[in-house]
Amino acid sequence: MTEIEFRSLEDIEWRVEDGDDGTFAGYACRYGKKDSYGTTFHPGVFRKGLDKQDYALLFMHSPYSPVGTFRAEERADHLWIEGRYDDTAAGRDARVMARSGSARELSVGFVRTDLPDWKKLYEMEEDKRKDALENIRSARLVEVSQITARMAAVPGSKLKTVRSALGDLYAAVDAPTIADRIREEQERRADEDEQDRRMQERQRRAALLRLTTVGRA
Repeated sequence: MTEIEFRSLEDIEWRVEDGDDGTFAGYACRYGKKDSYGTTFHPGVFRKGLDKQDYALLFMHSPYSPVGTFRAEERADHLWIEGRYDDTAAGRDARVMARSGSARELSVGFVRTDLPDWKKLYEMEEDKRKDALENIRSARLVEVSQITARMAAVPGSKLKTVRSALGDLYAAVDAPTIADRIREEQERRADEDEQDRRMQERQRRAALLRLTTVGRA
């Protein structure tokens, strides 16, 4: 199972050409700026996570709604994309919405490759775990989506998918995120600690009762 996260930054800039070729280009992700989830992409984050082949430009992160293709390039302080809309009804509609402003924003879909197993994350000191989760230093790009205006707050941590072995199919699943797993483990261990505390209290009371009984004898 692979967890795909999504981020949209408010200051993304891209342009859709006025001509008939349906091309577009611009920033898909800027580095060094904290997003609405409290995470920050660092320079070089996609250095090892980009394909040289075309990526799909999706609409609202739906794998069933491709509207074009693009290629991505890692630059000093941003991820740059250049592509072309499909000559389909969906592609033409997406282009119109990009130019009108109704669907003007971009959002990246990616898989983090910089995190250890969630159990190792749990065992970290809190400040180190916080730093690891909030700073994205290495990731694999999956897709870029055109999204509805003012949708930068789409809850990416709740959008989880499983990719097929070929990487071209998605299926929504109700699976826990890394943060969910850490929280569940914290709750589980807290329950165990509480059970241990109650057991110790019962043993203490039983010992006191035995001492009292022997004293009376």
